[in-house]
Amino acid sequence: MCGIVGAVSTRNIVPILVQGLQRLEYRGYDSCGVAVHAASLDGASAGGLRRSRSTSRVAELMEQVSAEQLEGGTGIAHTRWATHGAPAVHNAHPHFSHGTGGEAAARAGRVALVHNGIIENHEELRAALQARGYVFASQTDTEVIAHLIESLYDGDLFEAVKVAVKQLQGAYAIAVFHKDEPHRVIGARAGSPLILGVGSAFGENFLASDAMALAGVTDQIVYLEEGDMVDLQLGKYWIIDKAQKPVTRPVKTVHAHSGAAELGPYRHYMQKEIFEQPRAIADTLEGVEGIVPELFGDGAWRVFKDIDKVLILACGTSYYSGCTAKYWLEAIAKIPTQVEVASEYRYRESVPDPKTLVVTITQSGETADTLAALRHAQSLGMQHTLTICNVATSAMVRECTLAYITRAGVEIGVASTKAFTTQLAGLFLLTLALAQSRGQLSDTDEARHLKAMRHLPAALQAVLALEPQVMAWAQDFARMENALFLGRGLHYPIALEGALKLKEISYIHAEAYPAGELKHGPLALVTSAMPVVTVAPNDALLEKLKSNMQEVRARGGVLYVLADADTRIESSEGIHVIRMPEHYGPLSPLLHVVPLQLLAYHTACARGTDVDKPRNLAKSVTVE
Repeated sequence: MCGIVGAVSTRNIVPILVQGLQRLEYRGYDSCGVAVHAASLDGASAGGLRRSRSTSRVAELMEQVSAEQLEGGTGIAHTRWATHGAPAVHNAHPHFSHGTGGEAAARAGRVALVHNGIIENHEELRAALQARGYVFASQTDTEVIAHLIESLYDGDLFEAVKVAVKQLQGAYAIAVFHKDEPHRVIGARAGSPLILGVGSAFGENFLASDAMALAGVTDQIVYLEEGDMVDLQLGKYWIIDKAQKPVTRPVKTVHAHSGAAELGPYRHYMQKEIFEQPRAIADTLEGVEGIVPELFGDGAWRVFKDIDKVLILACGTSYYSGCTAKYWLEAIAKIPTQVEVASEYRYRESVPDPKTLVVTITQSGETADTLAALRHAQSLGMQHTLTICNVATSAMVRECTLAYITRAGVEIGVASTKAFTTQLAGLFLLTLALAQSRGQLSDTDEARHLKAMRHLPAALQAVLALEPQVMAWAQDFARMENALFLGRGLHYPIALEGALKLKEISYIHAEAYPAGELKHGPLALVTSAMPVVTVAPNDALLEKLKSNMQEVRARGGVLYVLADADTRIESSEGIHVIRMPEHYGPLSPLLHVVPLQLLAYHTACARGTDVDKPRNLAKSVTVE
């Protein structure tokens, strides 16, 4: 979940490290820090390891390192999402090991280390290290790794890390350097992402959690595989694989645009990303001229012919896109579909079926629970795998047989918006491709669906024009502490997503229910102080939904209704209606979710919360 940047260079690398952290701050913002080897710049500076840490945001860290005149050619930096230990300076990375003894902390640091992940056996390792005289300054699992490497060091940091990682259980990406080797950084990964950036000048090489951290610095990227270790030195690097054998990984040119991290005219990244959805959908559907299995990769036709059910694995917002897709897959493709929360699926006994298509959905392609669920499914003999993913170079894409890459672009706001709608677009294409392979899609239906999909960007623009009306709703919601979201059928997952958005960034307690379940419990909660948001498309369930709305009004509840233009639902006392520009049939979820995104956004703004960095959350969930 945390963000890592590291470098070996002949120039002062601190500004680049901190700039990289700013681009990775979406991965965690409980604390941040940078460490350098003071003697790594031309050997001119005396001394060893120096660091600066803060529980403020990275922008404040930038000012702090400048005031402290922190400089070095070798350095590591980190922005943290807290797992072990509260968000406090003593728990912030980089962690140092000073060696053994009660007075060790008074001595110069020997090892500096940053870590993303969770070490599951940290308590046993901590006890063993304490018995050897190591004193712990933090509550983190990370400090264990620093002391462990220091205990194993015998003149070669690479060898010490090689031995150390064999003792670690859990997930990690680490970057570490030692006071005796001023021009060397070692990186290792297992279960958490780490990339190598190959520099073109100053003899420099880099490590980072994400290529975007190095935008404008280098576009030559090596994606480290599971279990890889890398040895960074001036002008050179070496990689070994999980068997600890030397290996060559391809260098790819990756244009990670720093502009993606610029706000432009918007107040927040979330707002920017909401308004990027028409373009994101257009990019995701670019080049789709017809429905063919090969949209999902070579050999897709053969896979689609060999399966008779679908299992969708995902977390959070991606899970709700999967729940929406279940309605499409069963109604249009006529294929039985099961949707599972990834973290639940991997830890329960299930009944595997090799004729199942396992579909994973993830924005980053690095979500720990979803990757683990995929591997669990594969271990049960289910080898037909497909991912809907926004990052073509991610672990998920590499580990699945088939893939559809959504082209949402970089999503920085923690609350997912454009990733969700592009996932839905990819899943609808999958539905059509499976329907076609099963003889359930006529030429007429294909043409109709494709026409509707091509119109989506224009339809989304029209929905975004409703923003002023949504802002008026947000003023009401900002005074509330609870909200209820209702939907039926295909739009029940959209109600779930709307509730998730509101709770994520405004901290208002929100629940979503199928509208038909009102009388089975939730109606007891309905008062004038609990607004009820209702997603009301003009579909087969509309009349049933109108009855549910009356149940709310009869109990004094206040309704906020997203209605299609032709639903004949009018505003009146206690009923506030926003009319959608048009009815959109099966693709209606892509349109109805946008006002819910805007409602959450403007409610959060009205309440003064940190929209892009909501408390306790982070973007890429690379820990369990």
